[in-house]
Amino acid sequence: MAGGGKQTSGPRTSVWLAGKPASAPRRGDDQGNLDRDRIVAATIRLLDAEGLEKFSMRRLATELGVTAMSVYWYVDNKDDLLEYVLDEIAGEMGLPDLSDESADWRDQLRVLAEAYRMTLAAHPWAPRLLGRYLNLGPRSMAYSNATIAVMARSGIPQDRITGALAAVFQFVYGFCTIEGLYKERCRAAGVSEDEYFRDVMNVVSASPEWTENYREAAEVTESWAKGTVAEMRHRDFEYALDLVIAGIEVMRDRPS
Repeated sequence: MAGGGKQTSGPRTSVWLAGKPASAPRRGDDQGNLDRDRIVAATIRLLDAEGLEKFSMRRLATELGVTAMSVYWYVDNKDDLLEYVLDEIAGEMGLPDLSDESADWRDQLRVLAEAYRMTLAAHPWAPRLLGRYLNLGPRSMAYSNATIAVMARSGIPQDRITGALAAVFQFVYGFCTIEGLYKERCRAAGVSEDEYFRDVMNVVSASPEWTENYREAAEVTESWAKGTVAEMRHRDFEYALDLVIAGIEVMRDRPS
């Protein structure tokens, strides 16, 4: 068992750059059908259900019905496992057909942005890990390569592509981070997102100081608060994404 579950000292590199096999061999012992794929799948289920704070290798082993040392036969440490997990969920993001030369780059960029949002929304713990690891796994790199290829078709100069992508995907990342924190708050309170929102609005609307001191905010909130929280969030995301794409077009056509 390489590493024996020990954490290395000093700066660590990505598991994808460490020369480790793409898939660990199955251990021929009494652990049955345990393998890395099963470990990764169980990790995602636990993170989705309980969040990052409660996750541990011991908790994972209990979920799998094995010993913690059995898990370390397939992953050297928790960091490596979380990198595998990030790449696994990257595979949930659908990619546009890059061979379709007639496709509108704006539509393809929307597909990529919305896929990114749906994945982060489905796994609220993911944004906290994205800045921690290099994300060089095959699924993550396929997605990154698709975003670059689509943005290149927009006509943006090559040395501005990364900036344009940052405008899109850092917006999505920030949007989903706030969304995830809101979901965690609702879960901690034991209420649905809509119930929590209604409770907050009831408290705010009952305060005369709110309307008197924050008139503009009160008016905007009243016009915005229509439908479920999910519907309101979707409207905001769609409009904000359109604004970002429109900004890319403006900057593309602006003289240097």
